[in-house]
Amino acid sequence: MAQHDYINKKPAGRNSKKQAPAKKPFPILLVLVALILFGGFAYGLWFIKSNADPKLVEKQANPTPAKKVEVAIPRTPEFIKEIREHEIQVEVKEIEQKGPYVMQCGSFKTHAQAESLKAKIAFAGLISEIKEAKGSNGIWYKVRLGPYKTKRQAESDKNKLKRVKIVGCGIWGWT
Repeated sequence: MAQHDYINKKPAGRNSKKQAPAKKPFPILLVLVALILFGGFAYGLWFIKSNADPKLVEKQANPTPAKKVEVAIPRTPEFIKEIREHEIQVEVKEIEQKGPYVMQCGSFKTHAQAESLKAKIAFAGLISEIKEAKGSNGIWYKVRLGPYKTKRQAESDKNKLKRVKIVGCGIWGWT
């Protein structure tokens, strides 16, 4: 079978010369429309200038200064003076504190687990303590923080612990 040379072969049926683009005709219609619009605009300006009212033209050329109007300052009503001088008596009730609060973050069977949680709490910047509690189920090691004077302080520390992924802490009244 004979081999064909496809690289040097020119495609059949194509003209290698490009045809020059056809010249566009002069836009006579567009030029006429532009001349009519320009002529209409010039006629409009001439018409406005020749038919202007001379009195209005003079008034616009030499405007008269505006008269100064005196604004009367209103006097303050009597009730506003009374409001400014009035004194209000308010009773301030002292909110009773329910007592000191303590926050418990865990209760564990082994002392090593309690120490691990105490270390995590220390890395959060808080001081905790481990309390040993003896019950019917044996010895439990409780990790506690506090005491806090207000519940708001305890909630603040609880939110600090939540930021470092220590959740499950409960706030109770200290007994």
